[in-house]
This record gives sequence, structure tokens and C-alpha cells, in this order.
Amino acid sequence: MKTVKKLMLVTGLFSVIFLSACVSNNESSGSGKETLTFGTEATFAPFESMEGDKVVGFDADLLDAVMKEAGLDYEFKNTGWDPMLVGVKDESLAGGAAGITITDERKETYDFSAPYFEAMQTIATTEGTDIQSAEDIKGMKIGVQNGTTGDSAAQQLVGENSTDISKYESSAATMMALQNGDVEVVITDNGVAQHYVKNNPDANLTLIDDKDSFEQEYYGILLPKGSEHKEAIDEAMQTIMENGTYEEIYSEWFEGTPDIEALESAQP
Repeated sequence: MKTVKKLMLVTGLFSVIFLSACVSNNESSGSGKETLTFGTEATFAPFESMEGDKVVGFDADLLDAVMKEAGLDYEFKNTGWDPMLVGVKDESLAGGAAGITITDERKETYDFSAPYFEAMQTIATTEGTDIQSAEDIKGMKIGVQNGTTGDSAAQQLVGENSTDISKYESSAATMMALQNGDVEVVITDNGVAQHYVKNNPDANLTLIDDKDSFEQEYYGILLPKGSEHKEAIDEAMQTIMENGTYEEIYSEWFEGTPDIEALESAQP
């Protein structure tokens, strides 16, 4: 009898441990599916910024639509730019969405989703400037966000080790440096610069576009190399572009209509 009771007790304890393990493994979604964590750098409005403890913006809405269409559970965390890149590389993050330009150099380390936004670098400076093109800013103090295509554009323009380039941890920090007079110009993505100038009219800033000096760029969702979710994400991206969801999201954050044909033609 004692042997039977001991056996029942051991069996019961094993069942509890087994069930506890199952609950622990699935606790993040509650649906039995894995919850994928995506990182971002939430100082890049209107693509991402913080509203309380929630990441909001165009990228947040786009990622939500794509993941729902793909049937994938996820969470979106403000990790910061460098931790996001490291996390996606070592696969502690399932991906990143932060206005990330698809480049050949980055594709050596990461995979990308299909392109979802067309962008270009622009020059931000104070009103009343005589600057007409990128050539005119040579010899000036240039602010950029470290590790971005704005950083690369500045290096190509004035040299990789130029002391005229000041690097900051966020796009917002570069614009504040411009307002404070720490730099004379900023090179950054046009969508972000336009949003900042529009929402800070007292800053007296202006933008200069130079299509001859800055190439067209396309943003993609950053994924680990060989990501098992790339196909589902790409298919979902295509679907929301075809059914009107993408254009609805775009109109919430930007003026005009998106050039979906250009995005489709930019796909590999």
C-alpha cells in the first residue's frame, strides 16, 4: 500500500512538473505558439517613438499588420539601435524594424524582408542657408546618427575619418545638436527630417534634397541570416500591399500616397 501511494505521489509530482514546463514554454503567447521578439530604436519618428511604454509609429503599425497576416505572435521592444543589430545577428531577437535601409553590406550579415518604404538622405540646416547641394557642406560640421546610411553618406562625402563628422546615438540627438549649434548640418533620412521640421516650426530648420549625391534607399524588416520566418513575412507584406492595408497605414503617418510599384520593382 505504501508502495502504491509512493508511486501515485511520484507520478503526480512528475505530472505537475511536466505541466509546469509546458506552461513556462508557452507563457509568452497563451496560444501555444512561439512569441517572436522584434527590436527597434524608438527615437525615429514617425517610424517609431515611445508613447508611454508602447512603441508607436509607421513601423509599429506595419509590423503589426504583417505579423497578423502571417499568423505569427510577436512583441515589439525598444532595444536601441546597436543592441537591435547585435540581437538579430545572434538570433536573440527574431528581427528588427527601425527604418533600416537595405544595403549590400548589411545583406552579408542579415536577411531582409521585401522592401516596404522608399527613402533618401536629405540635408537639414538652419533657415537662410546658402547651401544648394551636398558639395556645399564640405568643410562644415556634420551631424549623423552612428551606423546609419546618413553616417555612410557623410563619410563618402568628406572622408571616412573626417573630424568634421560628429556621430550621435539617435536621429533626434542629431537634430538637437543642429538646433544647439553643435553642428551646422545634419544628414538623415528624409521622412524623419520632414516629420521633425513639421513638428518643430520654432526650430527654424530647412531641408535641402540632392538626388545627384544621395541614392534612393529602401527600408526592410531586418531578419537573422536564414530566418525561417522570411517567406511568411514576405508573403504577408505582399498581401497587405495588394489589399489596401499598406496604403491605409501609410496615410496615417505621411501625406500623399505610396509608390507601391516602385517598392515591388525594388524587390530582388
